[in-house]
Amino acid sequence: MNWITRERPKIDRLACPWLIKRFIDRDAVIYFVPEGQVLSQAQPLNAIPFDVPGVEYTHYEDRCTFDYFLQKHSLTDPALQAMAPIIRGADTDDHALAAQSAGLWAISAGLAFNIANDQQLLDQGLIIYDALYSWAKHLQAVKHTQSPTERLLLQVLHSYLQPTGKRKPPTWVHELKELIQDQIDTNLTLSLTELSESLDVNPAYVSRTFARYFDDLSFGEYIRKLRIEKALQLLETTAYSLSEIAYLTGFSDQSHFTRIFKKLIGQNPSDYRKSRLKSKADTKS
Repeated sequence: MNWITRERPKIDRLACPWLIKRFIDRDAVIYFVPEGQVLSQAQPLNAIPFDVPGVEYTHYEDRCTFDYFLQKHSLTDPALQAMAPIIRGADTDDHALAAQSAGLWAISAGLAFNIANDQQLLDQGLIIYDALYSWAKHLQAVKHTQSPTERLLLQVLHSYLQPTGKRKPPTWVHELKELIQDQIDTNLTLSLTELSESLDVNPAYVSRTFARYFDDLSFGEYIRKLRIEKALQLLETTAYSLSEIAYLTGFSDQSHFTRIFKKLIGQNPSDYRKSRLKSKADTKS
């Protein structure tokens, strides 16, 4: 099967040939020609045109050609579905659609700048999209690095707050525990007075009007909401224990964390994690 599109591909015109070759027709031949020649060359080459106006395989409303290929050929692989908004965001300059869209655009634009031959460009593009597919299928929950602050706090937690044997922890251990809780995730342990001083606004005024601009929540309730949101992210993307997550989100202990989490989310953290894991497993099956 032959396919034809505009020359100098960047996003859609690399993503679609990758999709064709990997999931529709491994022996497909892709032609790149000047934009004005796509339709005139399609018939003699017996090629299906794509990503040009007025043909079947093209943009529709806010969707790009990659989206149409997925729909047309009933490609429901969750990894492909995860790639779609990334490609759409990069191709339409709507980088708010996915965090990875801006990076995909930057890599694709640089690739096209460096490689003048479109077939060579396609060969390199296939490698890029193979990598993106592997990420989408196997690595979405994997972090490049663990937060240095999280790593340090967990080292302290395991080294000092869980002593072996029957020795009673010295007084300084309890003091250290309090210090750790004060410093956990500095963005979530802010003083309203200090913030007001930084803004050069009266603290009483900020306190009185805070709820008006922050989801109708008091300062304390808003900080608690942020801590729970951080806990949700850790439950879904890490293998930390509940006690570790409690420390990393600023709760005094696991039971306090569990109580507040259940009050706000409607289920305890362990049940939430199990349900999310089950949901992901069902999606992949």
